[in-house]
Amino acid sequence: GRHPMLPRHVQRLGRDWITHWNGTQMLTLNSPVSSCVRWAGHYPPWASFPLPVSADFSANWRFPSFFGPWRQFQNSNWHLDNYTQSCCFHLPSPSMKSEGEEPLTKKRRLSDQDDTSTPEQETNLSNEKEVSCLSVAENEEKHSSKKGIIKRHWEYFCQQSKTMKIAENRGSNQSNTEREATFDFTVMSYNILSQNLLEDNSHLYKHCRQRLLFWTYRFPNILQEIKELDADVLCLQEVQENHYRREIKSSLESLGYHCEYKMRTGRKPDGCAICFKTSKFSLISSKHVEFFRHDIPLLDRDNVGLVLLLQPRFHCKANAAICVANTHLLYNPRRGDIKLTQLAMLLAEIANVARQKDGSFCPIIICGDFNSVPGSPLYRFIKEGKLNYEGLAIGKVSGQEQFPRGQRILPIPIWPKKLGISQNCVYEMKHQQKEENAGEKLEAAKPDNTQEIVISEKSSSKLQHHFKLSSVYSHYFPETGMPEVTTCHSRSAVTVDYIFYSAANDDIAAQPGAEDSFCGGLKLLGRLALVTEKDLWTVNGLPNENNSSDHLPLLAEFRLIER
Repeated sequence: GRHPMLPRHVQRLGRDWITHWNGTQMLTLNSPVSSCVRWAGHYPPWASFPLPVSADFSANWRFPSFFGPWRQFQNSNWHLDNYTQSCCFHLPSPSMKSEGEEPLTKKRRLSDQDDTSTPEQETNLSNEKEVSCLSVAENEEKHSSKKGIIKRHWEYFCQQSKTMKIAENRGSNQSNTEREATFDFTVMSYNILSQNLLEDNSHLYKHCRQRLLFWTYRFPNILQEIKELDADVLCLQEVQENHYRREIKSSLESLGYHCEYKMRTGRKPDGCAICFKTSKFSLISSKHVEFFRHDIPLLDRDNVGLVLLLQPRFHCKANAAICVANTHLLYNPRRGDIKLTQLAMLLAEIANVARQKDGSFCPIIICGDFNSVPGSPLYRFIKEGKLNYEGLAIGKVSGQEQFPRGQRILPIPIWPKKLGISQNCVYEMKHQQKEENAGEKLEAAKPDNTQEIVISEKSSSKLQHHFKLSSVYSHYFPETGMPEVTTCHSRSAVTVDYIFYSAANDDIAAQPGAEDSFCGGLKLLGRLALVTEKDLWTVNGLPNENNSSDHLPLLAEFRLIER
């Protein structure tokens, strides 16, 4: 025949149909095809090849089995639609592997092989693929109605806040007088799902149609969510550096935000960002927290954090300040020792930034993906301010696994003394200097007692921190007892994202003793309600057509209470 290398069934398509493969995995047809044609996955027995059918047939079909060498594409959801002049379409990206295989990028890292292509070339190639597939998707969307949307409502904890919110929605100015006497603001925490991590862990998103996973489809959705929720402070996780530099930062700045960003210290190109509206806050200080320490084997992971000190622009005292922290702790469920150490480092930096001249702390908000579930030892440590970890298995610290593999116990102490952080989660050098200034004579008279105190602290299995923190969310629906969910993918649906805050005395979630350690506090006015796992699967989980991350954004409204 004319094309002896092609499968027999393809040759029957006609002489003027020419197929070939190239490096970008494109199948090119040299004859124009109607824009409303798709290949059917199921065809009648009398047909030896797939037949063109109406576009209404189905978007999800299987590649015919006679394509033996390309059997890996049988489970893909690609289709032939809306051809351009060259009449081409893309097959699934090679990085989107099945659950049993490691992504190509990960294989390259493990084998220490250098990629011959430059990052710019890879980015351009990826963008070309995305644009081609998205042109198909955009045209398809014009002819179909928007699919299910997750319904989330606003929960109020203050009648005054509810009245003001209704007035805002109606465009009324009646609440202006009330606003002048208070400082209310909103905070969002949102893991936006780094594209690099998505592709490296594609088995978690096998329930998604591939076109929904391209960054050029996802980013407009994420930006639209941010616009609609209109938070005064954004705490974002998994912000990919090249995306931040090229479009995220400029897009947020156009919305009135000032952005602070910290990239992870290893090979993974994502990080954390805190963005705040310059109309409501000014920046006092910004501290980057790196959890990697080359001289401490325990701290060999590249997670990071950010701690900002913000000053309200109006309706507050001249020295009023709010400390906002953002982090993304290690995921590994079996390394609770690393998680606790990373958390202690973040708390130590917060204590350093938030401390006022009189020794008290300004109001604190801690956002992030803590990779720990509600009720776990790590979660209880944040809320209760103390944890006795004697005999605690490392795999049980985060509660991510119901039956953790391995029963290695947390060592005492967890981290070495040279880290410079005490069991009270403060920097040891400053703590020691304060003690020396306060009791220099006592230490000189009783050196043996001082030595005993140091030894006892080394052997203590009790962690503490100075903050009285509450969680914005309750994690369970009171009516049904069903758990709230902040992240959902093919393997699990749980809560790992949180907004913690130092509650004022009259707040519904105020912890005992908060008035002793804080200069004022925060009153929770309302929050954007979460949903159950069942609710999420009604829209095919996350990501989906309208929600382009595997996490939901958390949103809370606070009122600053000054002492």
